[in-house]
Amino acid sequence: MTDEYSTRADSRQPIVGVMGSGREEHPELTGPLGEWIAGRGCHLLTGGGGGVMVAVSRSFYSVEGRLGRSIGVLPGDPAAGEPGIPGGYPNPWVEIPVRTHLPLSGERGREAMSRNHLNVLTADAIVALPGGAGTRSEVELALEYRRPLMCWLGENGIIAGLEEGAAPLAGSFEELADFLEREIGPPGTA
Repeated sequence: MTDEYSTRADSRQPIVGVMGSGREEHPELTGPLGEWIAGRGCHLLTGGGGGVMVAVSRSFYSVEGRLGRSIGVLPGDPAAGEPGIPGGYPNPWVEIPVRTHLPLSGERGREAMSRNHLNVLTADAIVALPGGAGTRSEVELALEYRRPLMCWLGENGIIAGLEEGAAPLAGSFEELADFLEREIGPPGTA
């Protein structure tokens, strides 16, 4: 039985988590990244909302013949009642919405009632794009949980409040792609 389980686990498609601004789309970063993830047969995981999340999901979704799916881990909103999802979630390119009861984000993104823990722990590799307090909390959680992480900020991007040198930073898309291939393997190994 162990051989069957290990073979099955070895054939699982990797999940790449992309974290970033819920407002700004950063198409110069999200476009090539979403296409790259789809082209490698990986699943894409985001927070399922706007900004970077919608832009990378759209780019990923646009790749014909892709094997992976777009997964969105959605925040809960107890005030919204059933199903308790805030407006704007999930974005139209989320194929697998994961509904949670976890309402916290932003400055409170490291607290136990934040879905950021699920995002970070589910992904096999994490890419952090420019963003604010929520993105910073995901980067901090990735470091705390020792998850494979690379920030890619482009020419002028920042992660608000993150100290310089606190997390690994790719200077180019090629450097980011090298990191991802080290973590998830080259195409065809998933």
